[in-house]
Amino acid sequence: MDAEAASAEGIRALRNSLVILGVTAVCQLVVVLLSGSVALLGDTIHNAADALTALPLAVAFWLGRRPATRRFTYGYGRAEDLAGIAVVLVIAASAGVAAYEAVDRLIHPRDVSHLPAVAVAGLLGFIGNEWVARYRIETGRRIGSAALVADGLHARTDGFTSLAVLIGAGGVGLGWQLADPLIGLMVTVAILAVLRDVVREVYERLMDAVDPGLVDAAEAALAATSGVRGVGALRLRWIGHQLRAEADILVDEHLTVVDAHAIAVEAEHSMIHAVSRLTAATVHTDHASTASSGGRHEALAHHLHQVGPAG
Repeated sequence: MDAEAASAEGIRALRNSLVILGVTAVCQLVVVLLSGSVALLGDTIHNAADALTALPLAVAFWLGRRPATRRFTYGYGRAEDLAGIAVVLVIAASAGVAAYEAVDRLIHPRDVSHLPAVAVAGLLGFIGNEWVARYRIETGRRIGSAALVADGLHARTDGFTSLAVLIGAGGVGLGWQLADPLIGLMVTVAILAVLRDVVREVYERLMDAVDPGLVDAAEAALAATSGVRGVGALRLRWIGHQLRAEADILVDEHLTVVDAHAIAVEAEHSMIHAVSRLTAATVHTDHASTASSGGRHEALAHHLHQVGPAG
C-alpha cells in the first residue's frame, strides 16, 4: 500500500469512528441530563474527547498526502507526530474534567435517577468504543500509523470504563449513592492509565524509536544480498506511517563503481521487500579493506577537523 492509499484509509477510519463515537456521546449526554449520573458524565466526556481526537489526526493524514518541497524535503509525514501531541492534550483535559466532576459530586452528593437508562447508556458506550477500537487498531497497524493505533487503544480502555458505569448504576440501585461518584473517579484513573501509554507511544515516535525486530529484518536482508561482505551502520526512522532507512554495506575492493552500485540497488530492494512499510533506503557501499582499516572514517574525521563546524 502506497502513502496515498494509506492516508486515504486512515482518513476513512477516522471519519467513520468520529460518527460512531459522536452518536454514542450524544445519546449518553441525553441520559446524563435526565439522570444526573456523574459516572456516566465522565464516560460521556471521555467518549466526546475520543471522537474529537479524530480531527487532528485527520488533518495530519491530509497533510501527509502533500508532496515534498524544497523546504520540507521529507514531506509532511511528521504531522502525525504533532497530531499525537494533540491527542495527549485532549486525553489529559478529559481526565481533568472527569476528576473535577467526580470530586464535586463526592462533596455535594445528589440523587441519581433513571438507573436503567444509565445502565443502557453505559453498555452503549462499551459497544461503540470497542467497535472503534478494533477499527482504529487494525487500520493503524495495516498502514503503519502509531498515532492511530494509540487512539484505538485509548478507545478500547474507554469501552471498559463504560462498563464500569453499569457497576455504578447497580450500586446506586442497591442504595449506595457514593457508588456513582466513586465510579467516576475510577473512570478518571483509567483515563490517566491510557494517557501514560499514549505519552510513551508519542514520545518514542518523536525520538525516532523503531521496533528492533525491523532492524533485525533489514540487517538480515542486507547480509543475504549477493555481493555484500558485511553490514555496517543501519538506521531506520518513521516519517508519518512510512519507514526510511540508511545503511552502509561492505563490498569487494576490486569491484568497479558500476558493479558496487548494482549491489547497493539490490540491497535496497531486498530491504524494501523484507521490512513492512519501508518505502525508501539510501545504501552506501564501502570496501571491506578500507572499512577494516578505518581509512574512510579517519579521512572523514580529518576533513571535519580541517573545515570545522558548519556555520
